[in-house]
Amino acid sequence: MWTMGAARSALPGADLSARFLVRAAISAPSVHNTQPWRFVAHRDHIELYADLSRPLRVADPSGREMVISCGAALFNMRAAMRHLGFDPVVRVLPDPARPDLLAAIGWGQYVRPTAFDELLYRAMPQRHTHRGPFDLTPVSPWLVGELSDVVRRQGATLYQVRDGADRRRLARIIRAAELAQRADPRCAAERARWAPPPDSPRPDGIPPAAYARQPDILPFAARDFRVGASWGPPPRTTGRGVRGGVGIVAVLATQRDRKLDWLLSGQALEHLLLYATVHGVKVALHTQPLELAEPRAEIKTGLLGDSANPQMILRLGHSSRMLATPRRTVGDVLNEQD
Repeated sequence: MWTMGAARSALPGADLSARFLVRAAISAPSVHNTQPWRFVAHRDHIELYADLSRPLRVADPSGREMVISCGAALFNMRAAMRHLGFDPVVRVLPDPARPDLLAAIGWGQYVRPTAFDELLYRAMPQRHTHRGPFDLTPVSPWLVGELSDVVRRQGATLYQVRDGADRRRLARIIRAAELAQRADPRCAAERARWAPPPDSPRPDGIPPAAYARQPDILPFAARDFRVGASWGPPPRTTGRGVRGGVGIVAVLATQRDRKLDWLLSGQALEHLLLYATVHGVKVALHTQPLELAEPRAEIKTGLLGDSANPQMILRLGHSSRMLATPRRTVGDVLNEQD
């Protein structure tokens, strides 16, 4: 039962408050910037759905990364509600008969936002996914510990890959998965659909300015979004020496591997990303091997000791680059029922 009651009557209006929360939600990251979410606003709560019209059928046939993306949007809604001074009341996977309904978020009691709540909220528009090398400035070890605590609060675990041999092994797995996906015509075609050409007005996908021109410049290969595209020259693939820092390498994982765990992973990821942004740290994501069964199993057994399920591979570091990706409008994703 929602407990909003008279408290929400202090807000300017149901439509404005719903739009405020959804505006925060859509700033979240998503796989290929597909923005695979939609929202339905009711009088006392908002429903978050996976938008099944925006899938990656080749790279993400199970919908795992789609749900993780929606989990990140859910965390932003929670943070925006805390900014407004209300305790979010969240029900995850509330209706088994509607598998695309991932969560319903209602208005709880009034709670004054903390300074930490405000920092996270203000970090949303500053957070951008990084692609490519980092500056050589190291990330403070204490921050990595703080990020581990942040992730744990959301029901996930952050495993830092410290050992040099393990880092090289993980880099090889990522590169092999990336090369396999580049060579797969179906995967290449799917990437091309989410890689609009320069000056495209599309409000989704990864524009050319936002991804690495040399995806193989680091041992940790980046996605080559130009494979399969009908425009532009191919990226340069020579010179694999590191021209910049790799940064801290970590794997975000969950004990189990259900839809609920994917949703928790997305919330943990976004909490980590916003916390890192507050401290001037950017994050690069490498999910290619997690989209293929054998490499994902190798990471699970070889790096995590078969004790957890890898959901996201991250690199953390410093960079002066600030590259944003476009977003659909609130009106594109929100349906206001009453």
